[in-house]
Amino acid sequence: MGKKTINLSMSECNNREMRIGSIISWDGKASELVEASNYEQRSRHEKKHGCNGGGGKACQLCELNMPFSQQTMCANAIVACQIGNLTDCILIEHAPIGCSANNIKYNISFNIGLARRGKAPQTVNILNTNLLENDMVFGASDKLRRTIDDAYNRYHPKAIFISMSCSTAIIGEDIDSIADEKEAEIGIPVVPLHCEGFRSKHWSTGFDISQHGVARQIVNKNPVKQKDLINIVALWGTDYFTDLLKPLGLRVNYLLDMASYDELHQASEAVATATFCHTLGSYLATALEEHYDVPQVNAPQPYGIPATDEWLRAIAKIVGKEEITEKYIESEHKRIQPKIDELREKLKGLKGAVFTGSAYAHGLICVLRELGIEVQGSIVFHHDPVYDSGQDRQNSLKYLVDNYGDVEYFTVSKTQPFQVYNILQRMETDFIIIRHGGLAPVAAKLGVPSLPMGDEHFPLGYDGIIRLGNVILDIVARHKFDDVLSRHTTLGYTDWWLSQKDPFILAHNPDIINEPIHELNGGKYDG
Repeated sequence: MGKKTINLSMSECNNREMRIGSIISWDGKASELVEASNYEQRSRHEKKHGCNGGGGKACQLCELNMPFSQQTMCANAIVACQIGNLTDCILIEHAPIGCSANNIKYNISFNIGLARRGKAPQTVNILNTNLLENDMVFGASDKLRRTIDDAYNRYHPKAIFISMSCSTAIIGEDIDSIADEKEAEIGIPVVPLHCEGFRSKHWSTGFDISQHGVARQIVNKNPVKQKDLINIVALWGTDYFTDLLKPLGLRVNYLLDMASYDELHQASEAVATATFCHTLGSYLATALEEHYDVPQVNAPQPYGIPATDEWLRAIAKIVGKEEITEKYIESEHKRIQPKIDELREKLKGLKGAVFTGSAYAHGLICVLRELGIEVQGSIVFHHDPVYDSGQDRQNSLKYLVDNYGDVEYFTVSKTQPFQVYNILQRMETDFIIIRHGGLAPVAAKLGVPSLPMGDEHFPLGYDGIIRLGNVILDIVARHKFDDVLSRHTTLGYTDWWLSQKDPFILAHNPDIINEPIHELNGGKYDG
């Protein structure tokens, strides 16, 4: 099997920026970022050394150093929306009650996802130890023990997870020892998750932490292979994968959201692991491949016709269904081509932009350009120079540039609303696809219709191209609302900031942050 890059003997996983060199601020052409990332060289180096094992320089990628962040989320919040969305397990947030403020929102996402997958509605399985001032001074280990007991006795879960918060990390709570102690006592897995908010500069590390805990303590360590089972690492999206993979005779095992303990447990029994987004799925896919001999699908993401073809062929090669798959691909091409031709005619002349997570954005831009829509710019919320797999064919940004052309304004920015105005001023766009809804109101105030992509699976596969094309027609048809809104609202930023052409001027000229506002508005810095 060779050197393992995912260490399941440890309860903690390395931060994404330390492990694979992720960045959160960058600006330029997509082709320039491909070249700077130097994916092939990095991935080979990663396989040989690991970014932290004797070759750290291979994972360094220069990023812009912004002096502040207007909004973000943390790894602890991502753990809550991942592990807290398991159907028969409990997540205990060892934290002050404020760390659970988002759980109402996660409960909505959970139930939307359950409905999409045809599962019964339920409430998120999250408890909070409610740390108070005395707990911060004298420790809260006994409170955590009592909460574990309460969770076990009240809900009879198949596993209990414990998430570390900033507060419990600061006071040095030993959640590993308590997890080991209680697991031996109650006889079910008790899994520590080291996800304190200040652990990483980007929330995507929270996906890795969640998947690390599952791969380490939940996955069946003595699997018997199910030859018709394929893992799909996903979020809350509609089950479009079942129809896409049914002609290959495969059943889908979704991980992690809305999954049961048994579904997590059988992940090591699958014939392969794939994902809707390499950013989200590469950690768990690599862990399953390295430790349980479950191959991950070495192919582009299934967005657009050529990539979907490659993705299906890669799966077919693993399961020995090449001939059936070629006939399936041929029939799908014939079925969808007239509809795509019709959409291209209707969408002719439109320009679009994408503001989403990194690899997901790459896939969406491929679909837009396949529909004949021009994409001048994009915002991705972070960038991974290499994925944990180290596989060149998973380099989704290079795939986009090589097959669909460059993106002139390709910005890496961690959901910063104050930059949206400046970024939009330098490109033309008739609509925006947005994954994090906090940016959508900014676009609307500027008169740009937006599609908050709540269903992550909406654009994937052959039918996804048609689905996305049709909804874009609906979005641009309501531009009048955004036009009216833009005439009657203003953005809450200074004239000086709104006059800047460089959204990263504060990184390029850090001393500006200390200048009096009246001097800035006087034109001392004109961008």
